Amino acid sequence: MSADAREALRRLTAAFEEHLGAVASRRGEDDAAVDDAYESLAEAFVRYEEALDLEYAETLPVLLDEDFDEEAIDGHAEEDDEQLDDDLDDFDLRQE
Repeated sequence: MSADAREALRRLTAAFEEHLGAVASRRGEDDAAVDDAYESLAEAFVRYEEALDLEYAETLPVLLDEDFDEEAIDGHAEEDDEQLDDDLDDFDLRQE
């Protein structure tokens, strides 16, 4: 793995750790630290996936929400449960 992809992976791992810490110490429903950690995690994911694609033409078996926008992330946006269920039904990692 090249230095760029390795660094992107290191940052992604750190972002997961920060997100878990923020969630575990949440100070209410609208805790800005959780929103910030969510945003950092999403950005780190995108950067890692981009590094994999550029360096190895490889992708990840994980998808971000199709409405993800790097410029306007809202970790507590209302979700449409029916749409989420439909998305999960369409996404199946098992090979038949």
